[in-house]
Amino acid sequence: MDQDVYEVQRLYPMIYLACHIDHVRSSSTKWKLSSHDSSILAHLDVKESITPRALANHLGVVASTLSAALTRLTGLGYIESTTIERDRRRKEIRLTPLGAQAMASTSVLDADRVGAVLNRLTPPERRSAIKGLALLAKAARGLEESK
Repeated sequence: MDQDVYEVQRLYPMIYLACHIDHVRSSSTKWKLSSHDSSILAHLDVKESITPRALANHLGVVASTLSAALTRLTGLGYIESTTIERDRRRKEIRLTPLGAQAMASTSVLDADRVGAVLNRLTPPERRSAIKGLALLAKAARGLEESK
């Protein structure tokens, strides 16, 4: 057994269970997001873009299924689409600042609980924890893009 793999498998659920809350989401809320919409936003970033095809592959749906949701989220101002310079036929998407607010407000991780967990750490521990999560997320994104 790979000890590092085991540790991630052991530790991640502890964080999730401590910070997770059940949200009731519907289009009638302030953000007008379904659970599916919130899930899409949670897979996007303000700085790093991703192609709709790569996102569809990650979510396990066909690109045409995702297209309607992306159009809706673009219309709400939560994501932006830009043409890829090296291939004008392709697009990349990313969160807008408003989309980041919507994602944070509809996240399955409660902001107060996450804050309480982070407040239990010293400032250097907090920076290390965030950096570690960022490194795992970066590696995860690279894994998805290589498929």
